[in-house]
Amino acid sequence: MVPTSFAPSAEEGSDLRNEELDVSPDKRPVSPSAERNKGPIADVLKRILPDHGTVLEISSGTGQHIVHFARMMPYLTWQPSERDEPSLRWIKQWIAAEGLGNILSPLRLDATELPWQLGSAAAVVCLNMIHIAPWPAAEGLIRGAETILGQGGILFLYGPYLRSGVQTSPSNMAFDSELRSRNPEWGLRNVEDVTRCALLHSFGEPEIHEMPANNLSVVFQRQ
Repeated sequence: MVPTSFAPSAEEGSDLRNEELDVSPDKRPVSPSAERNKGPIADVLKRILPDHGTVLEISSGTGQHIVHFARMMPYLTWQPSERDEPSLRWIKQWIAAEGLGNILSPLRLDATELPWQLGSAAAVVCLNMIHIAPWPAAEGLIRGAETILGQGGILFLYGPYLRSGVQTSPSNMAFDSELRSRNPEWGLRNVEDVTRCALLHSFGEPEIHEMPANNLSVVFQRQ
């Protein structure tokens, strides 16, 4: 794949994309950051996800992550979702191009609109969302996950976070300031705040994995 430049319009949700997208020769949008981090994230998911069941991804973006995960973990069924129509079209492009049989058609889903239109899942995965959305989106994510996960179900979050007592990298601090300048309701979330919300909604204490580029994987299990 030799990508060229791709700049989504405002109507295509570019305010929620913190990078300029590339485009593949067959016109699929390509997120450079997703290409970089899909491997390390999949390595963690392979260790913590069950060996069967449906995994719901909230805010699937271009669809690159879920296609990679479905290829790497064919024993799981993957359900992508997004809230805006352009992203749903992008995901469908990726699914059609890759031809994998364990990815379901993407759902239109806004984390804050409860109840979610999905019966149950073995795990919920959400990457790089809650810092570019108001705090109610994080609360909705956790509350929604509570309703569709059974005991032992996994809620997996990935992205840049702040942690009490842990020095934050200059790049994360600069990123936090940039986000808050764009929207005062955005910004890097404290792991402790996310944990407090999760504990109120039937999840246990998180398992935290250090990731490349000063990111974290934060894993909760439904109690």
